[in-house]
Amino acid sequence: MKALLIDDEKKNRDSLGKLLKEYCGEVEVIGEASSVEEALAKVKQLKPDLVFLDVEMPNGTGFDFLRQVGEITFRIIFVTAHSHYAIKAIRFAAVDYLLKPVDTDDLVKAVQRASKLRLK
Repeated sequence: MKALLIDDEKKNRDSLGKLLKEYCGEVEVIGEASSVEEALAKVKQLKPDLVFLDVEMPNGTGFDFLRQVGEITFRIIFVTAHSHYAIKAIRFAAVDYLLKPVDTDDLVKAVQRASKLRLK
């Protein structure tokens, strides 16, 4: 699965990328974005299968990104430090909602779930 990492903090994108490389071999990180605007451009350009999405970012939220993207043609796994957005994430059909720091077992299970959904 081709994945896009969207998080305003580079250290979080780097950390998640390392975890994916080490524990989720079926995921290929094809790009990163640090803002809603950058994420919108990258989704159109790269057409990912899976998006790892932070909630709170400067100049917008992950939910703003999802509202602006139009047709959602990818699976969504939220990765955030804020537990109180989980219900809202479900309304956007998120595959999973991971809290930072990301637990490796939770990440692997989320990716497996996304992979199965992708095959339907």
